[in-house]
Formats: sequence, C-alpha cells, structure tokens
Amino acid sequence: MSIGRYHRTVLLLEFTIEPFHEGNPGPHVTAAIAAVEAMGVEVEFGPFGSSCVVGQAQVADVSGAIVAQAFANGATHVSLHAERVADAAGGA
Repeated sequence: MSIGRYHRTVLLLEFTIEPFHEGNPGPHVTAAIAAVEAMGVEVEFGPFGSSCVVGQAQVADVSGAIVAQAFANGATHVSLHAERVADAAGGA
C-alpha cells in the first residue's frame, strides 16, 4: 500500500434481540437501536432482526452498544452476526 492510500473494510452486522414481541419491540430493542443510531449508524429494523453496515474501526463500539443496551433494558438473549461485505481502497 502506498503513502496517501487507505484501506477500509466494511462489515454487515445483523442482530436479533429477544424476547420477541410481535409488533411491539420493547425497550430492550429500541434502546439498542437508539444507541447505534446515536453513533451515526443507520439501522435497518426488521421484524425478526435488524442490521447495519459499519467500518471495521466501528465494529467493536457498535457491537458493544447493541449488547450493553439490550441487556440493560431487559433482553434475555442477543444474537450478533458479522460479515465482511466490502473492502475499499482509495487515495488521499
């Protein structure tokens, strides 16, 4: 890699927070999503799970916020899946 170039790995985080309440996600879900969105990350909320796309440098903070806020607000189980979706290289 030459000087003035950077490399960014992009990850898809998919997460499910339980207990599941159809049509009423509860504070254990909404607090986790709000914490991630407060970090400037857009969350795609789904009926059986949610997802967001983050840079590799953010993955620990975003994952930690999801888990911490979910359990602090009554979650009984959190499933988190991370998948590399892109590598981007660019110049400065």
